[in-house]
Amino acid sequence: MHEPRSASRCSGFTLLELLVVMVIIGLLAGLVAPRYFDQIGKSTTKVAKAQIDSLGKALDQYRLDVGAYPSTEEGLNALMTSPQNQPHWSGPYLQKAVPLDPWDRPYQYRSPGEHGDYDLFTLGRDGQVGGTGENADVTSW
Repeated sequence: MHEPRSASRCSGFTLLELLVVMVIIGLLAGLVAPRYFDQIGKSTTKVAKAQIDSLGKALDQYRLDVGAYPSTEEGLNALMTSPQNQPHWSGPYLQKAVPLDPWDRPYQYRSPGEHGDYDLFTLGRDGQVGGTGENADVTSW
């Protein structure tokens, strides 16, 4: 006794069926992946904006205590450790160390700034002035 041929033909997928499924998966990945990676770029820029806002609030608190923003030479480290000859320093003004930007570079700080009392910024993913999208500068002004 042997099994009928029709029973053994239904036991798997044909090469053509597998290729059709692979093409469909490829098309879906081609549509979804760019949108996903675009959202990642937007989220890192949002993180940079939030960190600059948080650092700005700490700088404002420093100014209220000391009477002036830290100089460019003192930098953002003045938020964590008291500069010399600052008797009114009441920090630290941050709960953790000064963060790096989302692209693992230090934030740029100048005081006095060109755009206000201080300039606090990052140059974006590319590290170059200007740019668009994720490469755009994120600034405090």
